[in-house]
Amino acid sequence: MSEPEPRFRILVVEDEAAIARGVCDVLAFHGYQPSGVEDGEEGLREGLHGGHDLVVLDVMLPRRSGFDVCSELRAARPRLPILMLTARGSEEDVLRGFRAGADDYVTKPFSVAELVARVEALLRRAGRLPAAAPAPFALGELRIDPAERVAECQGERVELTRREVDLLALFARERGRIVSRRMLLQEVWGFEHAERVETRTVDMHIAKLRKKLGEARALIETVRGEGYRAA
Repeated sequence: MSEPEPRFRILVVEDEAAIARGVCDVLAFHGYQPSGVEDGEEGLREGLHGGHDLVVLDVMLPRRSGFDVCSELRAARPRLPILMLTARGSEEDVLRGFRAGADDYVTKPFSVAELVARVEALLRRAGRLPAAAPAPFALGELRIDPAERVAECQGERVELTRREVDLLALFARERGRIVSRRMLLQEVWGFEHAERVETRTVDMHIAKLRKKLGEARALIETVRGEGYRAA
């Protein structure tokens, strides 16, 4: 008899009952074990001591804001995946979320498919799910083949390193969102404590990649002081 697949425990910190119930139902349907709490203080306590594999965290919460909860969880549990799920979608709020230590930031309204995909991506990044087999993908007019390590654009082929493929894959997944240097160092370079690493290495690799891509280099936009975004 085969071993049952693990049911990852996910903490949902959300004070709107209908949203919390909906998120928990979706997660349970997809095989996770969700539990919900309604305020920041309880969310922080459960996040610190509840043994959860991932936290879905609102920003506007009673007693303590999601930004504060995120900061304290990140300090105490640096490897805990944290996904912020909130109606506050301004660039300032998104940047504040990443500065607080969020691994991902999803704004309401959101699709069920997007939420599940991002939960899976965070669990995979944290090593709790096996890595997916690489498949060809697109970023704007670029077509990237991870197995061959090449990008094609208007008939031109560009050879890529494994790290350059990983950079493009991350930009494709997060297209339109700011990708912080911290996220790049964690996902592409594998640094657990990315805040201690000199980020110039990221900028140098991006500059080299842009040069390779030629006319397609404009797909990767610099967000001054924060990171990059795929146009």
